[in-house]
Amino acid sequence: MKNIIVALLFVVSSAFAKAQSTQNTYVKENYTKKSYEVAMRDGVKLYTTVYTPKNVKGKSPILMQRTCYSVAPYGDDAYPARIGPNSFLMEKGYIFVYQDVRGRWMSEGDFDNMRPHIAGNNPKNKKDIDESSDTYDTIAWLLKNIPNNNGKVGQWGISYPGFYTAAALPEAHPALVASSPQAPIGDFFFDDFHHMGATLQSYLMAYPVFGHQTEPTTKSWYNDKWDAMRAAGNLKDSYDFNMRIGPLKNVTENIFPDNIFWKEVATHPNYDEFWQKRSIIPHLKNVNHAVMTVGGWFDAEDLYGPLNIYKNLERNNPKMKSNTIVMGPWSHGNWAREPGSQMVNHIYYGDSLSTFYQREIETPFFEHHLKGASMEALPEAYMFDTGVKAWSKFAQWPPRDKQVTFSFGKNEELLVNKSGDASASFSYVSDPAKPVPFRSEITPVTFTPRAYMTDDQRHASRRPDVLTFKTAILDNDMQLAGEIQANLDVILNGITDADFIVKIIDVYPDDEKNDEKTPEHITLAGYQQLVRAETFRGRFRNDFSKPQPFVEGTKETVNFPLQDILHTFKKGHRIMIQIHSTWFPYIDRNPQKYVDNIFEANEEDFTAGQVTILGSSSVQVGNDLPGIKQAPIMKK
Repeated sequence: MKNIIVALLFVVSSAFAKAQSTQNTYVKENYTKKSYEVAMRDGVKLYTTVYTPKNVKGKSPILMQRTCYSVAPYGDDAYPARIGPNSFLMEKGYIFVYQDVRGRWMSEGDFDNMRPHIAGNNPKNKKDIDESSDTYDTIAWLLKNIPNNNGKVGQWGISYPGFYTAAALPEAHPALVASSPQAPIGDFFFDDFHHMGATLQSYLMAYPVFGHQTEPTTKSWYNDKWDAMRAAGNLKDSYDFNMRIGPLKNVTENIFPDNIFWKEVATHPNYDEFWQKRSIIPHLKNVNHAVMTVGGWFDAEDLYGPLNIYKNLERNNPKMKSNTIVMGPWSHGNWAREPGSQMVNHIYYGDSLSTFYQREIETPFFEHHLKGASMEALPEAYMFDTGVKAWSKFAQWPPRDKQVTFSFGKNEELLVNKSGDASASFSYVSDPAKPVPFRSEITPVTFTPRAYMTDDQRHASRRPDVLTFKTAILDNDMQLAGEIQANLDVILNGITDADFIVKIIDVYPDDEKNDEKTPEHITLAGYQQLVRAETFRGRFRNDFSKPQPFVEGTKETVNFPLQDILHTFKKGHRIMIQIHSTWFPYIDRNPQKYVDNIFEANEEDFTAGQVTILGSSSVQVGNDLPGIKQAPIMKK
């Protein structure tokens, strides 16, 4: 079987090499590549590729990435176009190490999505393994077997490799002195495939990546897995495609009947032990080396992870050498690429922002901690203000003295630091048969959606099932900085369950001019730019592990966090907040008739009903807000 996999991977690697035929030859000319099978404490061997610099005098630090996405190109004579986190570091003469994690590609063992961490694990324990122990054992082997290393190791990774970086923080090897989890998954119930209990139906194409064990994922392999999706409808229109699927039980029966990960998601609809033990966030204790967590304000996949990993490291490790967070105006992982002009969907944020980050932030971080190079101390938080489009430095995050409360007045008025009208109420009919689209444009079915994060919300403002509140035109700039919490007092009629989507929106002036980067079909005059949004599945209002139906006609409280924000609403703009209960197909449709498991709901369970938001509701922005002190915790 191993020979078959090698042969198949050779085909993949050859195709990769051919596609890179015009690549820069820097890596091949300046590094020697050699691959090893490194034995872990339980005897399982992990495929590990090492790039050693050719023309470096003295000893070099090791900079490592562990990945489930393959260390291709395979073969000691096949070189990639680039190695390391960025081109600046590639030219600094590090020993770069890449490793396939257990059960993926060329490594032995079984793959486990977000493998549970075993607290207190140590090298003497030969049976219990986790991602931290595999990292520990790999570092121990590298230090002993790779010549000319200086005894210091750094680790980085984006997305799933970001999780592997974070997972190595507890019980870390003493030689691991600098880690940079970037867009890290923190908890699969709140990152990527779920958001606050709601399932991201828009991620259907991603399940084949995580729903298998050791098969080599060639392009034809993916095509085979997506054939069932093609048969289900028109992939050019994601809204229509997902409506035609019907209830999620049809995905189980017709699209992913044998997908391991889909089965795990569908059979664990609540935050039960299966999901709890896969969260790395509660284990981020006794960390004493330097950590720089990186994320993008417009990361549709992993925004929860970097913010909550940073905060829990800060909260639980007062003796850390340094703990820094960097948040820029990027989509998922885009700081590792330089497009020249940084655009997120329709909105332009500046030029060469990724180069600035790579040269001025990332490279000095590793140079300082792994080589002892001098550098200007990084601030606690290096954050990009997405309204004025400029970097800001903070001594702590979230900053203090930035408290703002929004409440709701009559005639759809959004009040700032004023009490709402407690006697008022605002109602709409939520119908899962006609859900609110999550995009302003028709979009195809994609691997994971991203463009919606700065999308124009005028299409939603015009719908009767969307509550829209806005301030008067601002007389001065107004910065929102820190955590966000929605505090909703609600009444449901005709239904016993509902989702709640809350959006914070920047409304541009009616005379706003397009800039030279604005797409031709977009008009920025009156643009309603989404700045931050979150969805919450109402059944989890009291406990993520124990869903409860609503009692019709009874006032209930639904409080939940949105992710953090740093955005200045400019003079002449307005601030808008929208509230609604469907957001399709970004999230799945809640039947609104309470059923124990929405993945098993029938067509007849999908019911329209009235949702009322009371005037006593509010949205808070600031520091240390109730319920946002840590990752969601189950009630005992």
